[in-house]
Amino acid sequence: MRERTILCYGDSNTHGTMPMDTLDVMGRFGRAERWPGVLAAALGAGFHVIEEGLPGRTTVHPDPVSGVHKNGLAVLPAVLESHAPVDLVVLMLGTNDLKHRFQAPPVEIAESAAQLVLAIRHSEAGPEERAPEVLLVCPPPVLEAGCLEEIFEGGAAKSHRLAGYYAAMAERLGVRFLDAGRVIVSSPLDGVHFDAAQHARLGSAVAQAIRD
Repeated sequence: MRERTILCYGDSNTHGTMPMDTLDVMGRFGRAERWPGVLAAALGAGFHVIEEGLPGRTTVHPDPVSGVHKNGLAVLPAVLESHAPVDLVVLMLGTNDLKHRFQAPPVEIAESAAQLVLAIRHSEAGPEERAPEVLLVCPPPVLEAGCLEEIFEGGAAKSHRLAGYYAAMAERLGVRFLDAGRVIVSSPLDGVHFDAAQHARLGSAVAQAIRD
């Protein structure tokens, strides 16, 4: 039987960036600690889990500070093609869209995430050149705290409204949905990243969602 390939497409929280004390020091959890690694262990044999997490990645925005390559939609077609055939894409983006510099309201962040869902649905990156399935994960709310407080100014209130818009969009597009905010919380250290315990919980929750 062919292995099922699962592509985890996201930002620093898929990359496994540790909660940060300062902006100039970025640590990374080990492979087994990161939620895609937890997912792979939970699913076991018969699955190949690919991590595709880029710190700072947005849904559709080239970042004027961090670079145009942070645009998740622009990079997605190449990622899908390079890893094809992909059975399922676990998509978790939107946190970086909450940065003050983008001034994006929650409804627009959800609609931007929808553009990635549609790009996957319209691709031929799945088995037999069909489209991969999609599991849309809404990231948990952020806090305005620590070294990232000013960067995410105004983002906390908006982040609490994302799940409703994401859920409605997932239903409209007919894709599976998981609200990570019901499972995990962002670290109070920097308000954005997940500690090791949250990675473990999220990986297990994604595995359960895939099995369901």
